[in-house]
Amino acid sequence: MPEITTLANGLRVVTNAMPGLKTIACGVWVDVGARYELPEVNGVAHMLEHMAFKGTRRRSAQAIAEEIEDVGGHLNAYTSREQTAYYARVLGEDMPLAIDMIADILRNSVIDAGELARERTVVLQEIGQVNDTPDDLVFDLFQETAFPGQPLGRSILGPAEIVRSMPRESLLAYMEQHYSPDRMVLAVAGQLEHARVVDLASGLFGDMTGRPGHDFEPASYKGGELRSERDLEQAHIILGFPAFSYRDPDFYALQVFSSLLGGGMSSRLFQEIRERRGLAYSIFSFLSCYRDGGVLGVYAGTGEDETAELLPVIGDEILRFVERIDDVEIRRGRAQLKTSQMMALESPSAVAEDMARQLIAFERVIPTEEILEKIDAVDQAALRRVGERLLAGGRPTLTGLGPLAHMPDLERLARRFTG
Repeated sequence: MPEITTLANGLRVVTNAMPGLKTIACGVWVDVGARYELPEVNGVAHMLEHMAFKGTRRRSAQAIAEEIEDVGGHLNAYTSREQTAYYARVLGEDMPLAIDMIADILRNSVIDAGELARERTVVLQEIGQVNDTPDDLVFDLFQETAFPGQPLGRSILGPAEIVRSMPRESLLAYMEQHYSPDRMVLAVAGQLEHARVVDLASGLFGDMTGRPGHDFEPASYKGGELRSERDLEQAHIILGFPAFSYRDPDFYALQVFSSLLGGGMSSRLFQEIRERRGLAYSIFSFLSCYRDGGVLGVYAGTGEDETAELLPVIGDEILRFVERIDDVEIRRGRAQLKTSQMMALESPSAVAEDMARQLIAFERVIPTEEILEKIDAVDQAALRRVGERLLAGGRPTLTGLGPLAHMPDLERLARRFTG
């Protein structure tokens, strides 16, 4: 069972002892991500995550790499639109080292100008890799089209022209403004004692001081169409709809809805699009949910000639799905979601991340039994309600990348959903 202690400065420590394991997963999740950036520093959150490993007042970049690998451990980080995480996986006996290293990179990073110049080049290569990978790039284009002109619609990596000239001062100012202990969660799962973790946290983070609060621009879904013609073998297409927050009462029904629509080989879209008609090599649905909104999308990778038939078929399948979902499907969707939830409990990394994200999102760690009950409560009425909310939420979003000469336009597709 999770145990939670809040330090005097607001930093929360959450642990889950997992008997039988010899390892631990630990990390600090910060309640800030790319949607908190101003447009002139778009990409700063991601750049800061990179620079955290490039040297502190106590360790060089090489020492950071060597110390964690000397004990066979792993140290990494990621930036999302709402959170930034720094995490490690080590043997239980090496937990003090791992937490110390995470505290060091969060509190003592020097952001050396020479290292920053080199890391800019690395990030520019990362941006170039996304631009050269159409089935990645189309998701950035979709996000930009669904939430235009706002932080939630901007790339997490940032545009090359901003990254190329981003000064050291921008990174330091962003960290100073947003990296406050009351917005941090230290989560540890595996072979541990909660009191020992609290002692370590108190010694390494206890003297951090709070800073003024921060805010983000509210999500404002717009939708629309974006076409990017490219000389590619495949067309990469996303059709999406405004969804809702992970705090919404229908969130678990939304997850079941997405899973049944396009979450696996038995899903409606896979069976109709891939198996029966052969219209796409890849077809799946996905969810992106935030504090104050979200999107449900359907991605398809297909040939140029198939786009004309593909999108109307997707639209028809969505409409049929909203109209009629049988109990056999619902049981399958609930089973898939519950099994995924239970499998995650066997991974200390997943457990640590889940605890941290729930504390940030809900101010508590939701008991597994409560989650399973909410999944079991999803029925035909809930799924129909979700479908109707999705279709009534506003203009759809359509994004295409590749050979698109035969792809129907958004207005033609949208009429299918409005009758």
